[in-house]
Amino acid sequence: MMNRLFRKKGGFTLIELMIVVAIIGILAAIAIPNFMRFQAKSKQSEAKTNLKALYTAQKAYFGEKDAYLIDFKKLGFTPEAGNRYSYGLATGCNEAVAVAARTYTIGCIGQDEARFKNKPTVATLAVVAGVTPANSCPSCDFNATATGNVDNDEEGDTWGITSSATTIALDGLCGNDQDTISGGEPGNAYNDVSCP
Repeated sequence: MMNRLFRKKGGFTLIELMIVVAIIGILAAIAIPNFMRFQAKSKQSEAKTNLKALYTAQKAYFGEKDAYLIDFKKLGFTPEAGNRYSYGLATGCNEAVAVAARTYTIGCIGQDEARFKNKPTVATLAVVAGVTPANSCPSCDFNATATGNVDNDEEGDTWGITSSATTIALDGLCGNDQDTISGGEPGNAYNDVSCP
């Protein structure tokens, strides 16, 4: 009788523990890539939000002066420190600079190098940035770009926005279902999340 009172209860066997570890491993293998993809997609919201703000600033300036600018300072557009994307109103904007060293008048605001040192090494801009045709405002349009890296490979995530009432073709397409943009709507030309 005394022997039954002090009998040890059995624990988990090695097989049971191995099955639990295997199940956790399978769930992690499924969940982690999906989590990484959704995290990268959330980073793209910076480009969409800032391009819409840039569009609004350009339209407000155009309403007063009948012209568009490539000078971010005169437009009053400044992305917050820690920006992942370079924003361009002039061609070839894909750089990483310190926030204190930014020049807002040349039509390019680089990504914050203190936070994101890995700018894309290969990036085809979504649209040709600038004011076109430059000398015929108020009958002109502007194009702006955003280029950044959301997953640390060498290809960049590229976005564009235009003021044109007609559709503008996007360049360097990959991983999206959109090949044109129209006035005021940002478009993703090269989707860094979906493309290798």
